[in-house]
Amino acid sequence: MKTGSGVTNRELKDANLLTRQRAVMSLCDHLHDPEHIAEALNVGIAESLKNLLTDTDTTVRQKSTECLFVIGCHAIGRDAFLEHNIIPPVAKLFDDKIDIARKNAHKAIEMISETPPGAEGIVQADLIGTLVNKLKTEVEEIKLLILDTLHFCMRVDTGKALKADAMTVAPLEGKNKAVEVGCVAELVKLLADSSPDVKANAAGALMIITITTKGKYTALESTAIPPLVTLVDDPTSEVRANSLKALTCLSEAPEGRKTLLEHVDKIKVHLNDEIPAVARAAQIAVRVIEWKP
Repeated sequence: MKTGSGVTNRELKDANLLTRQRAVMSLCDHLHDPEHIAEALNVGIAESLKNLLTDTDTTVRQKSTECLFVIGCHAIGRDAFLEHNIIPPVAKLFDDKIDIARKNAHKAIEMISETPPGAEGIVQADLIGTLVNKLKTEVEEIKLLILDTLHFCMRVDTGKALKADAMTVAPLEGKNKAVEVGCVAELVKLLADSSPDVKANAAGALMIITITTKGKYTALESTAIPPLVTLVDDPTSEVRANSLKALTCLSEAPEGRKTLLEHVDKIKVHLNDEIPAVARAAQIAVRVIEWKP
């Protein structure tokens, strides 16, 4: 369909289902050329796609989320997400009965979370609790996207991001929000997952949460140390490195250090790990665990 975004945009709003389906499929192809993104946004495509997220037709919903993911891959598109308040309606598709629609929705949100304003938008939309709950039920592929999104939301220094935008909203720390909604207990469970990627990401998320005192003590109460100690010997290097880093954070609490002194010999084995990043993580862990005030 050799039409510009303006024509496509009119067709996206058409009452005829077949017209909407063709338009959204055509738009999807059109947007894969980065040069077309700005043009599409200028004619109001973002608002039209937002409205199509509630379409009764599964193809239209699925393709709309795919279009939004492609738009979200570009800085101008991420700005449009925030400007048009697209995060909440996309997140409603986390409950879609069609796997691909849910996956596309999570891909779009994960992409938005990669920048501080986007991550802040996700935290402000009160989605951390929703994401944590979805970790319990989602398929493996989507679980990884959720863990990545949580990872970015917890890394953002929302206080700074808000000051930079001169906004007057009270800062909501992603890390503390994650603790409040019970994220830690879910992440600890995922340390026993069969997928190395899920284990690595869960340990990585715990490492970030346990930077805060509140996070450390919540993880200790959730008995995070035993599974993390087990993962120190995991065959996947990223799992080993992230587990060691999480244990390092936990050993900064006196209770954590006391427990980890019993496991320090197991960690010392990895001072000579074949992967330099793991050996370095082990070195730091041992230094912090054996530190004497």
